[in-house]
Amino acid sequence: MTSVLPSASASREDFVICSICLFCFQVCMLCSVGYHLFSCHRSEKTCRRWMALDYAGISIGILGCYVSGVFYAFYCNNYWRQVYLVTVLAMILAVFFAQIHPSYLTQQWQRLRSIIFCSVSGYGVIPTLHWVWLNGGISAPIVQDFAPRVVVMYVIALLAFLFYISKVPERYFPGQLNYLGSSHQIWHILAVVMLYWWHQSTVYVMQYRHSKPCPDYVSHL
Repeated sequence: MTSVLPSASASREDFVICSICLFCFQVCMLCSVGYHLFSCHRSEKTCRRWMALDYAGISIGILGCYVSGVFYAFYCNNYWRQVYLVTVLAMILAVFFAQIHPSYLTQQWQRLRSIIFCSVSGYGVIPTLHWVWLNGGISAPIVQDFAPRVVVMYVIALLAFLFYISKVPERYFPGQLNYLGSSHQIWHILAVVMLYWWHQSTVYVMQYRHSKPCPDYVSHL
């Protein structure tokens, strides 16, 4: 915040957006740290609450990526920028309060948990496709510059999720990866790589927006 953004000629809006984005990333990391510290508590209730916070942190970290993505994708279209930003911020609040609810990890909320996770993970596709369409399709230069960065972020996230659910490599080497090299550690590393990648992409697109003025006419469809 004190070195990267000033060197990129960031405006006050840029500082606000990047602050929200980094705050969401920090919440994600702190919730994860809290769960791993206190999951061994003798109270099952305490353990489950921290697990719910861990899930909430993951969702908020993902939604934090959307904040900067939406802001700069629709930088020249104030209407859709406001629509998607309000939607993302509302989702951050809704997801956090839903996932810290005492019933979140119960069997009765199993379907709701799946809906929340899929909504958070898949929501980014909607503004991305809309942005591609507004800019004239995949062949547009701006789309070719930035769409691959979105794809890379999703690939990293998908890879992390596959390690998380598959329990590879420890399922093939039982008892040998209890301290180093487990799928959960790989999951954490990839999550940090994903957030770092998106932070770098945010700085890149911010510099682009400052160097390329918005056109006089912008489609509001």
